[in-house]
Amino acid sequence: MTNETPATGQTSQTSQTAQTGGKTAARRTHPLLARLAQWHPGLFGQTPQPLKRGIYDDLLALHAAELKAEELGQALAIHTRSTRYLSAVAQGLPRRDLQGQAVEAPAPEHIYQALLEVFRRRQQRSAEDLGPKLRRRIAQAWQASGLTRDDYAQAMHSKKNEQANAVLQAALEEAAAQMAKDEALLRAFEASAQSETDFAQMYGLHPREAARALARARQQRSRV
Repeated sequence: MTNETPATGQTSQTSQTAQTGGKTAARRTHPLLARLAQWHPGLFGQTPQPLKRGIYDDLLALHAAELKAEELGQALAIHTRSTRYLSAVAQGLPRRDLQGQAVEAPAPEHIYQALLEVFRRRQQRSAEDLGPKLRRRIAQAWQASGLTRDDYAQAMHSKKNEQANAVLQAALEEAAAQMAKDEALLRAFEASAQSETDFAQMYGLHPREAARALARARQQRSRV
């Protein structure tokens, strides 16, 4: 699994932290970040967007007179390690260029690593057990990745963090069990020749709950 900073192509301390469970990255700022937000508010403003790979070179080329390479690298490193930025990556939002155009989707590995780090930081500030929410988010990331369960598990496996591997395995097992339940419900619905409302009442389900489960099953079938 590759651990690269999306913006610079350099080794990502964030990815390493997510995999090793190290200390939270220090909250730092860089004066250049304010200028980047002025130049490109859609990327570096209050709602940061995932940056395309190679954005470092694009910024140097566009702002050659105003930027120093070393300072830009430092600013981008701080920016891409921020919780707000990682949250955008964890959502699977597309990577964007300097014009704000979506150019590519984040790699499944980057989404997964961002999820681990964002939830690690949130857990440090919360008395609530965020494990169930993290597992659901991992399951959603797997289903959105287009990878098989085995391929996703292999791609996200950590050689150093067995705790993260346990969370990953639990998330995939829970997701697979839910998918099996949804498929069984869809088959029963198809055999019933009833409306969704009548079917939900027969099974003691809320109509919205039944509709969501049936929709998930149909979506899963479409991917096969």
